[in-house]
Amino acid sequence: MLQLLTVIEAYTLLRISKWKLYDLIRTKLLDSIQIGRRRFVPMDALRDYVQQSRQRAYA
Repeated sequence: MLQLLTVIEAYTLLRISKWKLYDLIRTKLLDSIQIGRRRFVPMDALRDYVQQSRQRAYA
């Protein structure tokens, strides 16, 4: 089942600012989808971003 997070839920889970989250989306480091005027971040995209960040940190 696909779980979609609101922007608030996503930046709260990552413990970053709203503007940093939008920056990650804008630079295509974090996937998101837009439904109407609302933007959502799939939970899988959040997990992928964290995993990729960890790999970059250990590279």
